[in-house]
Amino acid sequence: MEIEKMYRSMGISKEVYDFGKEILEGLQTRFEAIDEVAEYNQMKVLHAMQECRVSDVHFAATTGYGYNDLGRDTLEEVYAKVFHTEDALVRPQIVSGTHALAIALSSQLRPGDELLSPVGKPYDTLEEVIGIRESVGSLAEYGVTYRQVDLLEDGSFDWENIKKAINEKTKMITIQRSKGYQTRPTLSVARIGELIRFVKEIKPDVICMVDNCYGEFVETIEPTDVGADLCVGSLIKNPGGGLAPIGGYITGRKDCIERAAARLTSPGLGKEVGASLGVINSFYQGFFLAPTVTAGALKGAIFAANVYERLGFEVVPDGRESRHDIIQAVTLGSAEGVIEFCKGIQAAAPVDSYVVPEPWAMPGYDSDVIMAAGAFVQGSSIELSADAPIKPPYAVYFQGGLTWNHAKFGILMSLQKLADAKLVTL
Repeated sequence: MEIEKMYRSMGISKEVYDFGKEILEGLQTRFEAIDEVAEYNQMKVLHAMQECRVSDVHFAATTGYGYNDLGRDTLEEVYAKVFHTEDALVRPQIVSGTHALAIALSSQLRPGDELLSPVGKPYDTLEEVIGIRESVGSLAEYGVTYRQVDLLEDGSFDWENIKKAINEKTKMITIQRSKGYQTRPTLSVARIGELIRFVKEIKPDVICMVDNCYGEFVETIEPTDVGADLCVGSLIKNPGGGLAPIGGYITGRKDCIERAAARLTSPGLGKEVGASLGVINSFYQGFFLAPTVTAGALKGAIFAANVYERLGFEVVPDGRESRHDIIQAVTLGSAEGVIEFCKGIQAAAPVDSYVVPEPWAMPGYDSDVIMAAGAFVQGSSIELSADAPIKPPYAVYFQGGLTWNHAKFGILMSLQKLADAKLVTL
């Protein structure tokens, strides 16, 4: 077949191609279910845009203070409708998911307050934000204390110790949906809702924030549909649809968003300022495409899980589990395996395919990290990418793909590199 010849010309051997083809034959029913979720979410976004009367007028660039930025204000209405919240912040001035989370945390917490994570250790870059690892400007420097309750060995919530951890100082609960650089299960929206209900019964006024990174549009509902006061994410992940060049969002209760806006800009200015600088069109268009793009990335994650599970590697989630984010963890067991996998993802990229990724001391992490990301937007993890800390258990984290076909090619190329290095046998 012509398609097989194309793959061969791009470096995929017959053995790898046939192995992938065999795996795919068993995934068609799963893929149809993903397409149904994508269709629902597509209609949800379209409906919100129509209700908010989005017009080409809203694509105009603003500069300076950004007063009366109609495009910015309407986009925030669209986000609020899709997430079923009272208000939202969607800004290019938010530079990353970590920045969005830092704004959300620091805007709600005051000296003497306590932050609780009932789902274990947060993502690496948040450790310095909170002050788990010492850093200039951390919440700890401002007198905010922190405690956490780890998940039980089977990934379930430690209800007893969560109840014990909540006290008169507990102001905020942070719930990380995705696994980060861990091999724990990603939390479903239903499980997040169960946790929120539990902590609200103990302390009704506690603010529940969900780190929604990598999870948007994977299900038909979002954490704000099950009681989250704040939901936070990055526009260079799922909701940007691969088109947003920068940005983050915070959506939730109006009073919480007001405080977040005051932290993002300054007290007295809040949401009224912040020019869109000509990127707002990509925010709208990316958000419109996001359900479909996310679906392609999700298919890639499931394909990767089944490929590497068949070869005997530990994968989280496994090949049959329900999915609640786009990340696929594969424990390769050696630094060499991690590096070869990432070389394959880089070699499959449309940008910088000729570059060979190397581990390096990346800011915000406690070990060398390797990142494969030949992306149109630097650091965009809705685009095909893989990254991993170079430390035991030597797990690599794969995500993204603007199209399913590209995600498929990336997985096959990662397998090709491992096969060439004689780290796997087909």
